[in-house]
Amino acid sequence: MEQITNYVKPELIVVAIALYFVGMALKQAQAVKDKYIPLILGGISIAICAIYVFATCTCGTGQDIAMAIFTAITQGILIAGLSTYVNQIVKQANKDE
Repeated sequence: MEQITNYVKPELIVVAIALYFVGMALKQAQAVKDKYIPLILGGISIAICAIYVFATCTCGTGQDIAMAIFTAITQGILIAGLSTYVNQIVKQANKDE
């Protein structure tokens, strides 16, 4: 778990927690098929991370903008993965073996 947090910006970890609850709500509502929930969470995560990255960077050149886009996508994927990882930990901890 420590290695994951080395790559994720600490201020974005709260997004993973929020995504966990969004995923639970989608599953409970049965509004979408389970196989689409990770894709939806990934899209939401990338969008939120993009808002954060562009709000906190000074994008003066094309290279800065490209780096901000890359950072937003990378952080979004990592945050969505972290959310799914937490979900699986909770599921496996509740299993009786």
